[in-house]
Amino acid sequence: MRRHGFSIVIALLCSCMALSGCDKREKVTGLQQLGGKEFAIPTGTVADQLVLSKLPNAKFKYFNTVLDAALAVKAGKADAAAYDEPILQNIAAKKGGLVVLKEMITVDNYGFAVRKNDPELKRAIDAVIKDLKNDGTTEQMMKRWFPKSGSPAPMPKIAATGTNGVLRLGTASVTEPFSFVDGSREIVGYDIELARHIANKVGKKLEIVNMDFGGMIPALMSGKVDMIAACITITDERSKQVLFSDPYYVGGIAALVKE
Repeated sequence: MRRHGFSIVIALLCSCMALSGCDKREKVTGLQQLGGKEFAIPTGTVADQLVLSKLPNAKFKYFNTVLDAALAVKAGKADAAAYDEPILQNIAAKKGGLVVLKEMITVDNYGFAVRKNDPELKRAIDAVIKDLKNDGTTEQMMKRWFPKSGSPAPMPKIAATGTNGVLRLGTASVTEPFSFVDGSREIVGYDIELARHIANKVGKKLEIVNMDFGGMIPALMSGKVDMIAACITITDERSKQVLFSDPYYVGGIAALVKE
């Protein structure tokens, strides 16, 4: 009888230790605290390699999507998630209980891309980016697509004024808030709004061509689309293939942790 009671006590102690110890993680307020910690990473990205460039002792768990990675952090299954800063900010604003650390893992510029033999379109995009910044439209767009809490605001109505043919935008509608499908099944986002202004600038009607992210540069180079945008990082390697616009957003890879 005494032996049976002792066994029950041991079992209860083990259960308590399992419940309190396994998922208990340190509150993180700075990037350096994540050295040797577990990162949730979307499968098929290079976020893990970028984390290792900053935190060489980091460990990783892999998930199908960035949202799954973020929810793993919220559930205590990982210490942080690493991915593009604006997309993590979007998730944190909508889900609550999560925050993006201010110190970045990498700092990157995002831009539209056109074919190398189309500098005229690049100049038009650059002019639109500059004009929208100068007249205050960019500030309005930032508030619309990057709210501090909740979901992005609805896409504004931008009248199409072009009568000189079609401007085809290649995008991947899985990069909210840059390019995504809203409740009415329309592709919207910061990049889409910017593209509509660009189409009006060049006097054409915008046509959106949705595709996988990895297929955008090949589609551009083969002439299937005229420009591409979907939270695309400007890199030296990509610049060998395409012509980038001036940067319209400064982001990079960031860490998402529990608030």
